[in-house]
Amino acid sequence: MKFFIHTFGCQMNSSDSEHIAGMLLATGMTAADSPEESDLIVVNTCAVREKSEEKLYSLLGRMESLKKKKGILIGVIGCVAQLHRSKLWDKKPFLDFIIGPDNYGQIPQIIPARTKDKVLMTQWSEDWHDLPVQQISRESDVSAYITIMEGCNNFCAYCIVPFTRGREKYRPIQSILDEAEGLASQGYKEIQLLGQNVNSYVDPGTGKNFAELLKDMDSISGIEWIRFITSHPKNFTADIAQAMKKASKVCHQLHLPIQSGSTSVLKRMNRGYTRSEYLEKIILLRKLMPDIHLSTDIIVGFPGETEEEFQDTMSLLEQVRYTNIFSFRYSSRPQTAASKKKDDIPFEEKKKRLIHVQSLQKKIQFEKNKRMIGQIQKILCTGKSKKDPLVYSGRNAGYQVVNFNSDEDVRNRFIQVRITACGPYSLFGEIA
Repeated sequence: MKFFIHTFGCQMNSSDSEHIAGMLLATGMTAADSPEESDLIVVNTCAVREKSEEKLYSLLGRMESLKKKKGILIGVIGCVAQLHRSKLWDKKPFLDFIIGPDNYGQIPQIIPARTKDKVLMTQWSEDWHDLPVQQISRESDVSAYITIMEGCNNFCAYCIVPFTRGREKYRPIQSILDEAEGLASQGYKEIQLLGQNVNSYVDPGTGKNFAELLKDMDSISGIEWIRFITSHPKNFTADIAQAMKKASKVCHQLHLPIQSGSTSVLKRMNRGYTRSEYLEKIILLRKLMPDIHLSTDIIVGFPGETEEEFQDTMSLLEQVRYTNIFSFRYSSRPQTAASKKKDDIPFEEKKKRLIHVQSLQKKIQFEKNKRMIGQIQKILCTGKSKKDPLVYSGRNAGYQVVNFNSDEDVRNRFIQVRITACGPYSLFGEIA
C-alpha cells in the first residue's frame, strides 16, 4: 500500500507530516511520489487563514475524481479537521477519515485497516503525549525539527490556534534532549525547536523555562546550529535574550511577530504589549547581539484599522528594518473574538495596504542584502536549488537563502561562501 501526504501550513505541520510518514512506513507501507500513484492520501491542513482553507477545498475537489477512479482512501487531518470536524463531510462526503492534531498517534491503527466506516477522531488531551521518535521520516538529512510544546493560551483576537491546537502543553525536557542527542549521533547539524509559543515553555517535571532549555541544548555535542520558532513578544523575556547571546550554537536569528505597529491596534488584537514595549525588546536584542537577523509577521486591514494606524506599521518597518517579513491581509476566522467585529476594511484597501508593506520591505531587504556583498558567510547547504539544478542552495545563520556554484557535492555540509550578488529575497555567492 502506497501513501501520499500533502501538507499545508507552518513548520509544525511539516514536522507532524514527518511523524505521520514515519509511522505509516513502520506499518509496511511505502511512500508514493504523487497522489495518482497512491492508495492513500493524507491532507495535513492549516486553518490560520481563510486562504489556506480555500486551497484545501480546491485540492480536495481535484482529488475527488481520483477517489471515483481508483477507490483511493482520502482523509483530512490537522487544524481544519479539528476546527470543522464532521462538518467537513457536508462539503466533501467522499472523505474517509477526519483526525485532529491530538490524535495522530492513532493513525497507524486507523488507516491501514481500510475500514468501510468513516473515522472521526478530534478528542482533546490535556497531557503531553510523545509520538515515536524512531519512526520520524525526516525530509532533511542535516536539519531537523523538534517539537517542544503545543497549543496557545494567549487568545489573540484574530487567531484560531487555541481552537485548533488547544491550550498549551509542554514536552518533558529530557525527551527533548534525548531526541536532540539522537539526531546529533545521526549526523544532524541543525535543530529547529518548534511550538506555537516556544518561549512560554516550562518543563512539567523540573520547572525549567525556555532559557534553561536553550542552555541545555547548547551543551549537546555534534549540533552546530539551534533555532526556534515561534516566539510571542509578550513572553519573550530578557533572560531568553541573554540565553541566546551566551549559547554558542543558538543562531543570532529571531522571528518575533509584531502584527501591527500601532499600539491601539495591538490592544484590539489582544496582543498584550505596546509598540514601545516591543521596540524595547528589539533594542535589547541588538545591544546583546549586534549581528542578529530579525523577522516578523504583519497583518493589514484588521477591523477598524485607520490610515494613521496603518502608517504606524509602515514607520515601524522603517525603524526596525527586518531581514524578512511575512505579511497578510486580515481574514476573519471562526470562533475568534475578532470574528464578532465588523470586517469593515474593504478588500481593495487591504490589498493596497499589503502592496505598500511588501514594497517597502522589498526595498529594505535589497538595501540590507547589498551590504552583505563581499562578506564570507558560513552556509549550511541543504541541496540543489529548486529553480536551477546546477546550483546549490543553503541558508546562512540569519536563515537567508544563499545560492552558489560548486564543482563538488556539498550537500548536508557547512561551507564558507563569499557573497557576490543579491536580490531582495536571496543571496548569491561562490565557495570561498
